Amino acid sequence: CDCHDKTVLFFGCHLLAFINAPVSESNSSVRSIYIISNDWELFFTGEPCSMVVTWTTFSKTESKVEYSLLGGRLFEMTAKGDATLFVDSGKEKRRMYIHRVTLTGLKPAAAYAYHCGSDDGWSDVFSFTALNNNTSFSPRFALYGDLGNENPQSLARLQKETQLGMYDVILHIGDFAYDMHEDNARIGDEFMRQIQSIAAYVPYMTCPGNHESTYNFSNYRNRFSMPGQTESLWYSWNLGSAHIISLSTEVYFYLEFGQELLFKQYNWLKKDLEEANKPENRAVRPWIITMGHRPMYCSDDDQDDCTKFDSYVTPGLEDLFYNYGVDLELWAHEHTYERLWPVYGDMVYNGSKEQPYVNPKAPIHIITGSAGCREKTDRFNPNPKEWSAFRSTDYGYTRMQVVNTTHVYLEQVSDDQYGKVIDSIWVVKEKHGFSAWF
Repeated sequence: CDCHDKTVLFFGCHLLAFINAPVSESNSSVRSIYIISNDWELFFTGEPCSMVVTWTTFSKTESKVEYSLLGGRLFEMTAKGDATLFVDSGKEKRRMYIHRVTLTGLKPAAAYAYHCGSDDGWSDVFSFTALNNNTSFSPRFALYGDLGNENPQSLARLQKETQLGMYDVILHIGDFAYDMHEDNARIGDEFMRQIQSIAAYVPYMTCPGNHESTYNFSNYRNRFSMPGQTESLWYSWNLGSAHIISLSTEVYFYLEFGQELLFKQYNWLKKDLEEANKPENRAVRPWIITMGHRPMYCSDDDQDDCTKFDSYVTPGLEDLFYNYGVDLELWAHEHTYERLWPVYGDMVYNGSKEQPYVNPKAPIHIITGSAGCREKTDRFNPNPKEWSAFRSTDYGYTRMQVVNTTHVYLEQVSDDQYGKVIDSIWVVKEKHGFSAWF
């Protein structure tokens, strides 16, 4: 890895740790330190080979991370950052400090030990592997949406698999905690503690869902720190041979928070897709993958937006994604798993009858919103449209590997069936971009 290659991403991480100290919130000393959200934020800056560590305290303290190469002298390096005050909008107006520290000069694919905090209190010791920024890297993802504080059924299996080193990145496609603002944001605190055994070890990348909308998405915007300058609402980043775009479908539904967000995101998306489709960029990272909470299509029996032909999301995004050759679209919101045939304009465009996902003629949609929450799983319409290829109401999550420039592998894990893989596909594309549809 050449860390001076200006195409390298800045890699940020929100690592999760928790110190359980019997001190009240009103006490001036630290009650808890937990690294929020392990959205190890991957984002490009002028300093590649870096990470951002994020955590929260209830008192104002120094922001410090001590770290070292795994196996070396412990904590031989120190980085300092700063904290911003977040005041929850609930009745109690609870105050918390969000800490962010940037680690620089990391060696790609090297393992590190770290802890965060200050002399007022330290987290447990955790480890992470800096992402490989080589374009031939084959990253492995776990992806899901709709994971709650109550009934987080898939969480234990995800924790174990993460700590076994099965994943390089986690994609949480909206809806956290159910809901982060509840009980004056204490549910948000507890949820962050719940996911620490995932988020402390791998990048935890996010997008907003409808359950984050309270107080204009303030808990989401403060607790997560994704790339770019949009308060984590939309952003893009590169990994291996993929360009990954995260977006907010909620701009189409919460117009009371400002219609300008809808236009700002659309203009940003168009510009980002234009850049990703420049021949020199698409040659290196041919896969364009999007993640957004509410799907364009679904066959659930709940009358949600995606069950309607005139979905709010579809006219806003479908033509844009099709015209710029988006390969794979990841969604959640529906508490089910559904794999679609390649679809555009409500019609199926398989690569062929025998091999539908080999050189498909339209984007491929995956809905993975059954990780587990208090609202349970959803029911399906017994008569789905032709684009519905596989459906399951089991609790579970999806695995994805961007193997190389021509192959992506996806499989669905059923937590109800003790980790059994119940569905899998290979997506094979010898050509990418708009012209690949013809």
